[in-house]
Amino acid sequence: MDILVNGYMYPFVDTAVLQATLPHLSMLSLFTYGITAEGELIQLDEESLIEAARANGVVPLMVLAAMNEAGTFDSQLASTVLNNPEARNRLVENILNNIRTKGLGGVDFDFEFLFAEDREAYASFVEQTRQRLNPEGYMVAVAIAPKTYAEQPGLLYEGHDYALLGEAANLSLLMTYEWGYMFGPPMAVAPVNLVRRVLDFGVTQIPPSKILMGIPNYGYDWTLPFVEGQSMAEKISNTEAVERAARVGAQIQFDEVAQTPFYRYFDELGREHEVWFENEASIRAKLNLVAEYGLAGVSYWNLMDYFPENWEVLHSMFGVRKLSSPAEVFTQG
Repeated sequence: MDILVNGYMYPFVDTAVLQATLPHLSMLSLFTYGITAEGELIQLDEESLIEAARANGVVPLMVLAAMNEAGTFDSQLASTVLNNPEARNRLVENILNNIRTKGLGGVDFDFEFLFAEDREAYASFVEQTRQRLNPEGYMVAVAIAPKTYAEQPGLLYEGHDYALLGEAANLSLLMTYEWGYMFGPPMAVAPVNLVRRVLDFGVTQIPPSKILMGIPNYGYDWTLPFVEGQSMAEKISNTEAVERAARVGAQIQFDEVAQTPFYRYFDELGREHEVWFENEASIRAKLNLVAEYGLAGVSYWNLMDYFPENWEVLHSMFGVRKLSSPAEVFTQG
């Protein structure tokens, strides 16, 4: 079974990591372009990544986020653009021109923290973009918050309508990670039991053949005790997590419910730490869901650190679908 494999990278990725990763990908999402209130693009200097992707048979996608000049998600900015037909039209044309000019394969929308009242406008904008790009041979993907029911409250969720966005885009990338996050309490980043709940809902709203399941490529190290509003975990690579456990003499355990490895240790100051990360077993548990739910594939956030065990597991289970053109995504399913 061949699946689509997407991953996100920043332009400053290490060249060796880029070259080692590209053979394993169908698509590479380049993070990120921003927007202005007038519908102009805040550009990204990613030409070297586009060239490398195309040389390796990987479709490069421009990621467009509702981010301002400061590089932060801006709910009001998104609302301004989505509700201004002139700005929307200009943005769609700017997206198309940028794709043509730079040799990209399409756009991956990452509009997060949208106001609830903008959910229909956002889906309509994604639909408008697809109708403009698909006839030109370019794909449209959309990254969607990990919801478990339609009216889930919270700024992260309320502006994302699964059914509308699933219909509007060629591919839907479900961001099934960040349950364990930098400012939250220690827990698995993508516990399989909670990922499954998102998929259970997702496949009732979006055809599974259009869904890419998100997989995290990192872990966190929390200093205990966790204090709400004060504690901040350290983000670490999966490789560093294993090396750190060896250095401090910690025994790696495996949570059977989350299907995720973790360990605890004391640092040189006597403070206790808790670490959650991904290993071969947790990756396999997540990838099993792709076949179980009949999904199109997976999308990794993010691929700035090379994690060879991930690719070994993936290739033992699936082939990577290479696209001869971006249009294959919406002409062949």
